Amino acid sequence: MSANLWGNNQTQFFFELNPDLVLDTVESLGFKTTGRVLTMNSMENRVYEVEIESESDNPSDHFKIIKFYRPGRWSKIQIQEEHDFLADLSEFEVPVIAPIQFDGQSLFTMKELELYFTVFNKQGGRAPDEFTNEEIEQVGRLLARLHNVGSMKDAPHRLKLTPEIYLKSNMDFLLDQKIIPSHLEKMYKDVLEQIYSLTKNRFKNISYQRIHGDCHLGNIIKRGDVFYLIDFDDMVMGPCVQDMWLLLPGRDEYANNLRSRLIESYMTMRDFNFEELRLTETLRTLRMINYAAWIAKRYEDPAFKNAFPFFEQPSYWEGQINDLREQIYYLSENEY
Repeated sequence: MSANLWGNNQTQFFFELNPDLVLDTVESLGFKTTGRVLTMNSMENRVYEVEIESESDNPSDHFKIIKFYRPGRWSKIQIQEEHDFLADLSEFEVPVIAPIQFDGQSLFTMKELELYFTVFNKQGGRAPDEFTNEEIEQVGRLLARLHNVGSMKDAPHRLKLTPEIYLKSNMDFLLDQKIIPSHLEKMYKDVLEQIYSLTKNRFKNISYQRIHGDCHLGNIIKRGDVFYLIDFDDMVMGPCVQDMWLLLPGRDEYANNLRSRLIESYMTMRDFNFEELRLTETLRTLRMINYAAWIAKRYEDPAFKNAFPFFEQPSYWEGQINDLREQIYYLSENEY
């Protein structure tokens, strides 16, 4: 398994992509396009909606979604393990949006630019702003089904959600690359080392398996009466609770009540290890650190400079240090 959060190659940009290349790529799979291309919102990868010729009466059948993976993040085998997970979920009728297969293959290489790409059918739906009690019970059963399928196989080349990878490796990168303002470096390092000391032994008796990994509200949509899980780009080997706390990240009574209801519904279809709930603040902290490193590793991309203009300012890192110190308080409260 790679311990590098971004694959084995230096991150590249794909400025070479343009509408003509996108259309040619879609047509290389046998579709006939109309020439209409829409760039979709995606920071990490490049995603386009392409209109194709179709005799179907369903408007969605006239469009395909093509996704180009950012080079240097995932290796081919790591992406294939994402696709294999989606294929397994589809086989067991778990509502996800899986890539289209052509002769049993869903991952392709645009050799001229050495880009990996895949194609999806267009699917409508809306992301929920919040859940009703009935909806959270439905989502609980959905997550149980997801994890039941996830436990059937391993994904040995995907990342493992551990403090070593999500904290220590990211800290080493940020310090080695001199990302943090020099007068704040030691303070930031001291805080992360304290967090590492508090968290490094917390996963010893926790089971790891294939999970969504990035299961926040933006990655679940409702079509009619059915919830679908989307965007498995951050799929990892990790504890099941990762997909639960991120969906309901609040600490207040309302979030706790919803989380309890979600777990009760989850347990109608799958056992749940309640010890994992004590990992919530650890997982929250790892995500905060990983988010800062994610921006840093992409910051030469103009899209990231535009989206995060404050990233190089000392005030950003002062805020990070303060937020992480607050996390130390929550981590200490839940110390084993």
